Amino acid sequence: MSLNNTGGMAKLAENIKHWGQTLGFQQIGVAGIDLTEAERHLDNWLALNYHGAMTYMQRHGHKRSRPGLLHPGTQRVISVRMDYLPETGAGMQRQLETPVSAYISRYALGRDYHKLMRSRLQKLADRIHAEIGAFGYRAFVDSAPVLEKALAEKAGLGWIGKHSNLINRKAGSWFFLGEIYTDLPLPIDEPAVNHCGNCRACLVICPSQAIVAPYQVDARRCISYLTIELHGPIPEDLRPLLGNRIYGCDDCQLVCPWNRFAKLTAENDFHPRHRLNSQQLLDVFAWTGQEFLTKTEGSAIRRIGYERWLRNIAVALGNAPKSPVIADALKQRLHDSTPLVKEHIVWALQRQLSAL
Repeated sequence: MSLNNTGGMAKLAENIKHWGQTLGFQQIGVAGIDLTEAERHLDNWLALNYHGAMTYMQRHGHKRSRPGLLHPGTQRVISVRMDYLPETGAGMQRQLETPVSAYISRYALGRDYHKLMRSRLQKLADRIHAEIGAFGYRAFVDSAPVLEKALAEKAGLGWIGKHSNLINRKAGSWFFLGEIYTDLPLPIDEPAVNHCGNCRACLVICPSQAIVAPYQVDARRCISYLTIELHGPIPEDLRPLLGNRIYGCDDCQLVCPWNRFAKLTAENDFHPRHRLNSQQLLDVFAWTGQEFLTKTEGSAIRRIGYERWLRNIAVALGNAPKSPVIADALKQRLHDSTPLVKEHIVWALQRQLSAL
C-alpha cells in the first residue's frame, strides 16, 4: 500500500477500522492531538482540588493533555471502544434495591479489561505493521496519563456527558476505551456532537451528589473514588450514601436515557465470575484473605486489596437493615481487623445496634 498520498492514508484508516472490528472493538476512530479545550477543563478541575487524593492526575504536568509530550512524534490517536455490559439494567436495579446484596460496578465483574484490550490493541498494531512496515506507536488502556474520553470524543466515538462519561447515540455508555498513539498522519474523523440537551438525570440520581455541576465531578464525593481510589478512611458523613455499593457505582449510567440503546457484551471474559453480580454482603464479608485473592484473580477488583474490600463491605453492612446476624458478623471481625477496617466496623456496629 502506498502511503505517499492522501488516498493511501485514507485507505489505511479504513483498513484499521475493519481490522479493529474483527478484533472485537465495536468502534474505531482517529483523532488529532489538539486538546486545548480539554486541557483547560482539566486544569480548572485540578485547581478546584476535585481530584482529591489522586495525585497522579497532576504528577505528569501536561503530558496528559499533550500527546506529543507523552509519546514524541505522535500525530494522531487511534481511539477504540469495546462494550462490556454483562446484564440488563433491570437486573442491576434489583440488586441495588436489595440492601443486603453486594453491588459491584459492572465493569469489574469479569476479567480485568486492561489486559484484554491491551492485547487486542497490540494485535491491531501488529496488523498495521504487517501491512505497511515499521511505524511509530504506543498503545494505552488506562495505563498512562491519557485523556481518553476527550480523545474518543474527537475521534467521533461519542460525547462526554454531564456525568463525565462518554456516551454514544447508538450504544449508550457501557464500554471501555483504549488508544494507539501513532506518528501516522491518518485522516481525522469528525468529532461527536453533544446530545445531552436539558437532561439532568445523572445529576439528580447521583447518591452522593458528586456531580456538582454539568460536566463537573467532585471525585472526593464520588462513590467510585471512595470505594476504589481512596486508601484511608471513608468520611463519616458520606458513608450512609454508599448504600450497598462496595466497589464503584453505576447509578449515573443506569439512569442515562441513551443507555436504552446499549447492547450486552459478546465478550465472555466480561461476564460475571464467582457470582460477583449476585453476592450477598455477609458472604463476601466472610471471605478470608486467600478467598479474596482467589475469587478476584484476573479482576480489576483485586487492585483495592483485601483491607479496603473489608472496609467497603463494613460500611455497606452499617447501611443495611438492622439485624442481629449482621451485628454478630461485624463483632466477629473486630478482633482480627486492621485499624482501618476496625474503624469502619465500629461505625457500622453503632448503626446496627442503635435500634436493636
